[in-house]
Amino acid sequence: MEACPYDTLKLARFNDIAAPGTPFFTPRDIPCYMCRDIPCVKACPSGALSHELTDITEAKMGVAAIDHYTCLSWQGLRCEICYRDCPEQNKAIVIVSQPRQISNHAMFVPEIHPDKCTGCGLCVHSCPTDKPSINIVDPDAFLGKIGDHYRLGWKEKLDARAVPDAPMTSKDGKPLPPGGLDFLNSELP
Repeated sequence: MEACPYDTLKLARFNDIAAPGTPFFTPRDIPCYMCRDIPCVKACPSGALSHELTDITEAKMGVAAIDHYTCLSWQGLRCEICYRDCPEQNKAIVIVSQPRQISNHAMFVPEIHPDKCTGCGLCVHSCPTDKPSINIVDPDAFLGKIGDHYRLGWKEKLDARAVPDAPMTSKDGKPLPPGGLDFLNSELP
């Protein structure tokens, strides 16, 4: 707490969001300003902040989540303040076009990439709505997970499915002639 040059960290008391005696911060009040030398990690005596963290962009303090019902951009207004204030701009928060229901014009809305978001809270701090429309949440409680039984072949480097124009082999491993198994689709005499 003392090492933070911005007085971001506070010691939790009873009724705070963290366990009493635990350092925490409230992004709306004072976010983490992502110091490149990470003084909080260097000063942490307990190991609660991993001393293996040497790049602040690899920190995982939480993940940003947007309330689409109150976000100005999602309501059709041009805002982008969270995007502009994000230290990981175009990585953690990107602006994407979204079709608009009431006209032919697109909306430009923020989209979070949770794998790049550090949870620093600068977006929360700068959100202009009365109650922030973007908040930092616990990724384990918020983010879904695709089951291991699903295959995303388009994301996998080695896909077991046949690829057009890929050389096919027979059961004994020998290459098939051009056309592969086309003979199976031909009409029999």
